[in-house]
Amino acid sequence: MSETQTSLMNQQLDALLYDETNLVANLANASALINDTYTDLNWAGFYLYNSATDSLDLGPFQGKVACMHIKVGAGVVGTAFADQQIHRVANVHEFPGHIACDSASNAEIVVPLTKNGHKIGVMDIDSPLLDRFTAENEAELAEFAKILVQHID
Repeated sequence: MSETQTSLMNQQLDALLYDETNLVANLANASALINDTYTDLNWAGFYLYNSATDSLDLGPFQGKVACMHIKVGAGVVGTAFADQQIHRVANVHEFPGHIACDSASNAEIVVPLTKNGHKIGVMDIDSPLLDRFTAENEAELAEFAKILVQHID
């Protein structure tokens, strides 16, 4: 996929969220779209920043039950939020401070969600397969996040 070519999933996201800005509705449909598009996942969803507790709270998702709150800087989710970088982890068991919300998860990719300098939260995707996520997946999901935040007020 070239930089100017938008993936089918990302085109579908943009069309699906057209003229809708409700955060919960958009995140719910976005997690369903990811879960439907990618194979070998056991979790696809969002954690939203709660400034009152300085933590990330569970948002809309598809998959197995999940941790309800994650401290900023803890695990892959909290680290990605803290440093505002995408983290693509081939083996979560080798990630310092990994939080095992689901012991079946072996690989993870976390993409920060930010709009106009406002930190919203993160998109978190887990797989039971080691080294599940590629550089192409990372690029596609980074674009997915950019499209998604355009549809959030």
